[in-house]
Amino acid sequence: MPDTLNPALAPPANDALPLQTRSELRFLTCGSVDDGKSTLIGRLISDTSGLLDDQIAALRDDSRRFGTTEDEFDFALLLDGLEAEREQGITIDVAYRFFATPRRAFVVADTPGHQQYTRNMATGASNAELAILLVDARRGLVEQTRRHAAIVALLGIRHIVLAVNKIDLVDYAEARFREIEAAFAAFAAPLAFHSIVAIPLSARRGDNVAVRSARTPWYAGPALLTHLETVETGLDAAEAPLRFPVQWVNRPDGDFRGFAGTVATGSVAVGDAIVVAGSGRTSKVARIVSFDGDLPAVSAGRSVTLTLADEVDLVRGDVIADPRRRPAVSRRFAADLVWMDETEAIAGHRFLLKIGTATVPATVSRVVDTLDVESLRRAPADRLGLNSIGRVEIETAQPVAFDSYADNRETGAFILIDRSTLRTAGAGMVTEGLDAARDVHRHAETVTPATRAGLKGQAALVVWLTGLPGSGKSTIANIVESRLSALGRQTMLLDGDNLRQGLNADLGFDTASRSENVRRVGEVAKLMADAGLIVIVALVSPFQADRTRAAALLPEGRFLEIHVDAPAELCRQRDPKGLYARADAGKLVNLTGGDQRYEPPEEPALVVSTGELSADQAADQVVSLVLASCST
Repeated sequence: MPDTLNPALAPPANDALPLQTRSELRFLTCGSVDDGKSTLIGRLISDTSGLLDDQIAALRDDSRRFGTTEDEFDFALLLDGLEAEREQGITIDVAYRFFATPRRAFVVADTPGHQQYTRNMATGASNAELAILLVDARRGLVEQTRRHAAIVALLGIRHIVLAVNKIDLVDYAEARFREIEAAFAAFAAPLAFHSIVAIPLSARRGDNVAVRSARTPWYAGPALLTHLETVETGLDAAEAPLRFPVQWVNRPDGDFRGFAGTVATGSVAVGDAIVVAGSGRTSKVARIVSFDGDLPAVSAGRSVTLTLADEVDLVRGDVIADPRRRPAVSRRFAADLVWMDETEAIAGHRFLLKIGTATVPATVSRVVDTLDVESLRRAPADRLGLNSIGRVEIETAQPVAFDSYADNRETGAFILIDRSTLRTAGAGMVTEGLDAARDVHRHAETVTPATRAGLKGQAALVVWLTGLPGSGKSTIANIVESRLSALGRQTMLLDGDNLRQGLNADLGFDTASRSENVRRVGEVAKLMADAGLIVIVALVSPFQADRTRAAALLPEGRFLEIHVDAPAELCRQRDPKGLYARADAGKLVNLTGGDQRYEPPEEPALVVSTGELSADQAADQVVSLVLASCST
């Protein structure tokens, strides 16, 4: 084995830049298994940064024990740090490495090639500006090559190096290189990459890696390192609009209130106008506090604490933004999703969604299509399997701030987390919001809900009674309002049947109509709670997801879900409106408790069993809960 690994590759001294002024390039290598990704990065690091004597000795020993290159150094072992990787000769985890030349600093992610580790590859791509896509010159484009190209395109990487590796194993044949170059150009045309540079190379022998190789005289392009040192990716987070996700509220004492986080994109200076995306409240930046003292301005990537000129309520997950270039705020959006879980993604499955610093309950409301990585065509689908890529629609339990991923990778990316295992189930990129009023932003109010409730001398509350038809919801709700009114409380009763005489007269009773019915009632209940009222809702509302969305409209503790529980047979016996009899006669469809299912509350604030309690006794329990909640 040779002892000298580092040829004199440095550019002339006058090209060298001080370390602190060098630009940085974040890139990843990807491609199918055994295409030589780790070997290529190991060669780059060796040829540019050099190895110490003890590293050379360790690499020599590892190459003899685990290597696949006979008597030569196996550069892949510089990166494959896991024992399992070295023994199997594959990359499993994402390995990040740092190296620099006199012209540029680099952060490189070596990602696994096996299909089952597609999730790791997506992780490595999430922060990269350029992707090196390796292709074995002997095999050409394979399915995993196309899959990785599609993923990096979805993840917003617009600059590609097509590294046709192992060119030495096809006798440095120009015809084979041109064939692969043309095939990839045809495949990638719909992916809209800004640049594709194809380079024939041998990572094992060093051809066209750090310097041009004499063994490919027909190739007139740059060596890989030269291209990496000079490529301009045009990705500048500082030029994007201000996005500052609040990580936590810093209140060390009663005199200081700041909002800590990292400037995701854009810049902010003392005196700048800002808006809280979710509430629409505006203010100005009073101070920018850091470990280095107060700063006049900061830009993307800096972690600081902002204080504002006005008393503005913010919590973790809120986004401070430029008021002239605001993010969308919505509970519904479309996204491209890379699915990473063995359990298929289907409509109705619920997860935790993490976007920025916000984590909220969310539901995959619809699977739209799946992407065929061979043809790049989309086909209608109702589910996504492991490692599939497809378009989905997401609905969150409460509004979140986002931009489309194409406009802002920092605020357009999210992950879905399995609620039971807390494993990442999918990685998504927002394509667009689904609300019709996409350019309408919330306008802050001077008189707050707390002020209105204070004027009424009570805490606002929504008391939501749910249960089967005939369980006694309306009767109990009416008694509850009467008793609260007698105690001087200001209330409003929203009964499902009454609302269907006006507000919801256009809705039917199928699943979609019922969800819309609950959505509208939830919005009205929220408005009335904002007015300071105690709102009592009596509504079948059969589906848990719909009630969860209604609850998310209210602050924590201001929504009481009460299950009016009665056996289905007892409800049939009561049948106060003759609904069950009509359903049995075939004259009524979509009756909850009949041909439509009912989902009892998962964590109700109270369960009143009307098979055991009278309506008055049940109402007493509800009133007691309301009064206790109003005093907290």
